Amino acid sequence: MFDARPQHNEYLRHRAQQFRSQVARRLDGSLTEDEFKPLRLMNGVYLQLHAYMLRVAIPYGTISPDQMRTLALLAEKWDKGYGHWTTRQNIQYNWPKLVDIPDMLDALADVGLHAIQTSGNTIRNVTTDAYAGAAADEVVDPRPYAELLRAWSTDHAEFQFLPRKFKIAISGGEKDRAVIAAHDIGLRLRRNEAGELGFQVWIGGGLGRTPILGQVVREFLPEADLLPYVEAIISAYNLAGRRDNKYKARIKITVAERGLDVMRDEIEAEFLNRRAVFTGVDQDMVAEFRAVYAAPAFRNETDGDYEERRAASVGFRSWTDTNLSTHKAPGYASVMVTFKAPGQTPGDASADQMRLLADLAERYGHADLRISHDQNVVLPHVHKSDLFALYSELKAAGLATANAGLVSDIVACPGMDYCALATARSIPIAQEIADHFRARDIEDEIGKIDIRISGCINACGHHHLGHIGILGLDRAGVENYQITLGGDGYDIPAIGQRPGAGFPAEEVVPAIDRIINTYLDLRDSAEERFIDAYRRVGAAPFKAALYPVNA
Repeated sequence: MFDARPQHNEYLRHRAQQFRSQVARRLDGSLTEDEFKPLRLMNGVYLQLHAYMLRVAIPYGTISPDQMRTLALLAEKWDKGYGHWTTRQNIQYNWPKLVDIPDMLDALADVGLHAIQTSGNTIRNVTTDAYAGAAADEVVDPRPYAELLRAWSTDHAEFQFLPRKFKIAISGGEKDRAVIAAHDIGLRLRRNEAGELGFQVWIGGGLGRTPILGQVVREFLPEADLLPYVEAIISAYNLAGRRDNKYKARIKITVAERGLDVMRDEIEAEFLNRRAVFTGVDQDMVAEFRAVYAAPAFRNETDGDYEERRAASVGFRSWTDTNLSTHKAPGYASVMVTFKAPGQTPGDASADQMRLLADLAERYGHADLRISHDQNVVLPHVHKSDLFALYSELKAAGLATANAGLVSDIVACPGMDYCALATARSIPIAQEIADHFRARDIEDEIGKIDIRISGCINACGHHHLGHIGILGLDRAGVENYQITLGGDGYDIPAIGQRPGAGFPAEEVVPAIDRIINTYLDLRDSAEERFIDAYRRVGAAPFKAALYPVNA
């Protein structure tokens, strides 16, 4: 569990009290909105289309039942009864009143949560694998290192005014489930030929208006060098990053303009200086965090009537086939609870749903919950003998949708329904696509596919990484949607490519339908996923389907 230590909570309450005073001065007119803006951004408060928005950090997506209940309290007491899971493992509240936000921060501080550095040009919430500590292919649990980076970066004086926001992801599995290639710094835990633990270090990745995949700057960084090396990277960027143009200020542009070799030389030189002053305190902290994240006391017992239940219930079998992942402990599975039921806004969670998940995690999941990059919630440790009981309770609450990773499990940003930056709607388009393929009843036939949609060029829906990506833009007052194909954040990192011109809103579903039909016609077998078929045949047949000559 995330370590909500007493001294940490005291600090958070102090920060909340500071913000309470700033809000009071904004409300009585002592501060203008321009003067207030940098203060609210330091506390995760944005001014959106219809109201203020509060983004709460969920450190590396790991959350306890009590913390989840507090998120439910915020939704119910100070918002409209729900929150929105983000693609960076956080939660956003889209309707709070400014006067209430200090109370919300106080409530968060009581359980060790906060909104610090969820906005602004600083180091954002460190993200990692939603299956950390559970995945069967895991080399090492990445959470102790994520917690080290979180503790080190929170209010780090040197890095509060970077050229732009800065995002770090860390992955601990054979398969990357943290999308490290799309981050400013990506860290991949691995062992070298001698069996020593360390990191492959990537820099310069990012999405937005200029999507670029990161590059490997160090093939193997010894475990003990993590903090001084990360400090060296950010220090080099802090000095060299552009501040004359916000659209060219991310480290991905710095690396592209200066070249990886130049950046590597500067980082290595800075690393030598910084490494000399580290005394080993960071390694003591990692050891402490390893104890915090020790594996729970897994039960050693049979699967009970798990297989009999699967044989007897089509719904349960479908859910277990789709929403479970292989666990490292015998007799266990990890469960993905999707927030993409028919008609639901992708990623929205009601207060009742949050409380139910908190209860279920305590009853069946060793009191552990994770927020995924795909706007869902993972119960990482569930014994197979408990799966049918868990499924039954989820089903009664409308949370047992068997669509994890399928065509209706669409990742979507809030778009123009909430966001002041958006130029097109994303939620209705995602719902229309999901409804269409549910009506055709071919979700299982299509199989695993990653569809993502963003309502503007800032790409909060991570459309560049979708097998099928959709980007909504404003074209002379009319919503227009560009389609990209072949993106991937998890297996083989790739930025999706545009096959041609965009489509008006009413033509998006037919366009996606033609893409899917083309895939079903040309795949080698039912086991060949969309992305694998696309890589095999290329864009040409999909482009021909999207833009027929005689249309």
